[in-house]
Amino acid sequence: MVELLAPAGSFESLTAAIQAGADAIYFGVGNLNMRSRAANFTEKDLAKVVQICKKSTVNCYLTLNTVVYDTELEKIHSLVNLAKKAGVSAVIASDIAVIKACKKIHMPIHISTQANVSNIEAVKFYSQYADVIVLARELTLEQITDICTQIKKQRIYGPSGKLVTIEIFVHGALCVSISGKCYMSLALYNSSANRGACYQPCRRTYTVKDTETDAELSIDNNYIMSPKDLCTIAFLDKILESGVSVLKIEGRGRAPEYVATVVRAYKEAIQTIEHKTFTQTKVKQWLAQLQTVYNRGFWQGGYYLGKKVEEWSGCEGSQAIMEKAYCGILENYFSKKQVACIHVDAEQICLKNTLLIIGPTTGVVTIIVDKIILDEKEIDCAVKGQLVTIPVSQKVRKNDKVYIFRKKST
Repeated sequence: MVELLAPAGSFESLTAAIQAGADAIYFGVGNLNMRSRAANFTEKDLAKVVQICKKSTVNCYLTLNTVVYDTELEKIHSLVNLAKKAGVSAVIASDIAVIKACKKIHMPIHISTQANVSNIEAVKFYSQYADVIVLARELTLEQITDICTQIKKQRIYGPSGKLVTIEIFVHGALCVSISGKCYMSLALYNSSANRGACYQPCRRTYTVKDTETDAELSIDNNYIMSPKDLCTIAFLDKILESGVSVLKIEGRGRAPEYVATVVRAYKEAIQTIEHKTFTQTKVKQWLAQLQTVYNRGFWQGGYYLGKKVEEWSGCEGSQAIMEKAYCGILENYFSKKQVACIHVDAEQICLKNTLLIIGPTTGVVTIIVDKIILDEKEIDCAVKGQLVTIPVSQKVRKNDKVYIFRKKST
């Protein structure tokens, strides 16, 4: 049984992940996680997050995977206890202080990639604490297969009494450092990547200069420390053959439509592999979908296929071929008539436009505009200041935000 694990940095992304077919989600609370500078939930949100997940039979994992200091030990124990009380499925951790706090109250643990588990002996060590281990990102598929084989051969069990489960990343941002262990942001800005507060200086352009002669080196790609995003969908069948059980998507800082699009593509790919209908024609279709949302270009293969880190991003920011632009707020939804009342207060909405309707409970709903009604008359475009109704077959909600989804302007 394969578990597709999706990121959630907001209720909108959480709902989008579940709607798209995620089997589990991972999220952060406060700042003791590796995306502390991105969107995170609060302690008060914990119970609601768990409730939403349980309602859809989806597992939820709390990330407490940063380096921890003495002054935070009390906070760690508090968060772990809150997670246990709320019914969180497991805590993702790398620091031994967090691991011990979880073990003390029998809270299930997943070992983070930050622990850099790269061999079977490390798996054995962590198996006394965790049922699930996220391997180091730098391993090849051959090495991963060998670890999965050895777990079965040596009968390595976790605390639950079941064989240890292996998890790997299959899509999303890559860090040039070893499993995210980077000190560049700390050195430059006193803001540590290992504390989830990376300023990402590696994503910028640099000039390499000889300080003695002032000579500059000629570099073909100025983004010499910014890898393209990992994308494994083209060889996902081989990944599943390796024996891994959890496929993790990176992106807790990404928008809801990113989560929805990536989860949906990988879910479909997993299903076709199970049904033995996985083809490269379908891979091309999934890649086309993935290119519509945030990406730095794709490194198809990455470390898993033993490739060198030579797939650099080549530009700053996203290379997505689509962009969203804010249009307005959904004032009401009439479920019997299946129409939404939208107040346009920014970009105009025209016939044939693709709209994204996004909300905490709605998640992400995509529609093609085939009719616009203003004062009981059909119009071609709705402009700023107008209140119009548009047919929407899926349920949406008051105060949802409405965006036009279009080809990215050059």
